[in-house]
Amino acid sequence: MMDDNNLKKIQEAIDSLPDNFSILEEQIDVELQTEYFDTARSLRVEEASEDLIEGAPQILNNEETETELKKEVLVKLAGLDKVEAFRIIEDYHKEAEGILKSWAVLALQESRMLLQSSLLEEQQVFISTGLGGKHQKIRYFVSVMKHNIDEDFTETQQKIVESELGFYLRESEGELEEVQFENGFALSLFLFPLKQNLQQVLSSFIRECNQYGNFLKDDIIITNVKALSAEEIRNFLINNKKRAEEENEEQQD
Repeated sequence: MMDDNNLKKIQEAIDSLPDNFSILEEQIDVELQTEYFDTARSLRVEEASEDLIEGAPQILNNEETETELKKEVLVKLAGLDKVEAFRIIEDYHKEAEGILKSWAVLALQESRMLLQSSLLEEQQVFISTGLGGKHQKIRYFVSVMKHNIDEDFTETQQKIVESELGFYLRESEGELEEVQFENGFALSLFLFPLKQNLQQVLSSFIRECNQYGNFLKDDIIITNVKALSAEEIRNFLINNKKRAEEENEEQQD
């Protein structure tokens, strides 16, 4: 749900970011990202040897090399402030597949940031989310819902939602990528500038849509971790309602 206090804190953190930040463009599972950075912290207790550069290509390009060893090599290379290390990761990234492809993307981004920090003599900020982004825009998944979530959107209501959402996003330099309608939910993916006020845009969008029949709830589900299905949202709402009822009963006791 869109919580005003939480969004305010997030917006304050965003506003404090420097101008020279980079956003991970690819959509990579958040758990895999966490694993990557945990591995980086554990392996970099001691600085990686530059001898790694000489042997890394053979290790990475050998089909018989275990996946875990390739992961470790990529992480260690990304921690070296050397253009040669960056090039090795870059070359491997072009051929990698599956989990190793995503792992190489993270290593490549980290290596690039390290080199930029060294060359520019200033700390670079790297922002990653599960849904990725583009340039200085974050990709969000947003779901709005009808007052009766068991009732389908009419054709007219679908047109209103899609056109108004697209309009308000464009006004803030956002980009609507996709809108789907499932039962009483409108599910959307869009890019939005990190430093723009998303809460204000979405609130205005809801108000405008409701000028045409007051068919949308004020509640909004928003995340930049992953896209959700209508079933996942419905289950979330049911569980959220149960928790609220249980907490209310505890308070009464």
